[in-house]
Amino acid sequence: MTQQGRVAFGRMEAVSFGRPAAEAVAEELAALGADRVFLMVSGTLNRETDEIAKLRRALGDRCVGTYDRMRPHTPRGDVIAAARAVREAGADTIVTLGGGSVTDAAKAVRLCLANGIDTPEGMDAFRPVMGGDGTLAAPAGKAPAVRQVAVPTTLSAGDFSGLAGVTDERTHTKEIFRHSGMIPSAVVLDPAVTVHTPEWLWTSTGIRALDHCVEGVCAKEAHPYGDAQALQALSLLARGLPAVQRNPADLAARLDCQMGMWLSMGPLASGVPMGASHGIGYVLGAMFDVPHGHTSCIMLPAVMRWNRPVNADRQALVAAAMGRPGEDAGDVLDAFIGGLGMPRSLSAVGIGPDKFQRIAEGAMGTPWVPRNPRPIPSPAEVLEILELAA
Repeated sequence: MTQQGRVAFGRMEAVSFGRPAAEAVAEELAALGADRVFLMVSGTLNRETDEIAKLRRALGDRCVGTYDRMRPHTPRGDVIAAARAVREAGADTIVTLGGGSVTDAAKAVRLCLANGIDTPEGMDAFRPVMGGDGTLAAPAGKAPAVRQVAVPTTLSAGDFSGLAGVTDERTHTKEIFRHSGMIPSAVVLDPAVTVHTPEWLWTSTGIRALDHCVEGVCAKEAHPYGDAQALQALSLLARGLPAVQRNPADLAARLDCQMGMWLSMGPLASGVPMGASHGIGYVLGAMFDVPHGHTSCIMLPAVMRWNRPVNADRQALVAAAMGRPGEDAGDVLDAFIGGLGMPRSLSAVGIGPDKFQRIAEGAMGTPWVPRNPRPIPSPAEVLEILELAA
């Protein structure tokens, strides 16, 4: 039977790379005809660097407000607080400058604004719903009208999708909100603004991008369109991440990482699901506040080893793209991540076996564990993976 699929192209209009962020953002806003621009930015960058001030100067009187209090994992309460600030300012465009939590928050804010959501509980109406084919889909809702221009400072890559991960503080559960209209209108990749990003955060989110590539290539639904981007991204990240560690001022290597991050979203953006590394990672982040990047550092090699009986041929593509043809991909990833000084076990982030059952049960409710290439019909299989990552 011939391969089948459908690639739905997002509504992103432009990606600018290698130029100063303030200059490129001003140009993208002019192309959008933006008049009232609201900044959602990293609090640390706002307080401790001049990057946000540069952006404000470039915007001039078009800047109508700033929100810089978004916490990690994008709590619902913070999303609603930001949405109120954007609504009161009458903004027509949000510019984000910061990491994945800020980017996702703006996407969720835009969905809330379009649909009149003004309380954390109101976001319940936009939780994904299970379709007849067993996959999760977004409920009906109005498309965001407020636009977004994103300037990422980490490598999580959420800037390139119509998905937003938001944590429900009531249950400590990370939920995915989605709408095709949530994808930013433009993304600006400026390696110079990333020199302020802490090394651990840059490196660990780079592994998060690498996780997008690996789970995309190794998925049952993988296709050549996604493979082409993900495999090139693996090469860029495998080269760029160690180079930045050797010389943090190497802007060419930082741009390699950013381009790898962009390409890493090829599979996911074209309909290829992620797997158990992403799914278990959601639970580790929401329940135990483990940073996104660290969840991938810990879980990806373990998931690869557990999946190997069903997709060894696909895993071989990963090892080759990382410059280690013929070797076991789980071992290649383990050595690469360890060589960058990242945590390699659940115990390294303070999570012991007494938490495994709770994690396993929570993982079954994520969108990605049910899509893992090796079937995971119950928490028992998740427990097997957790033992490999202990």
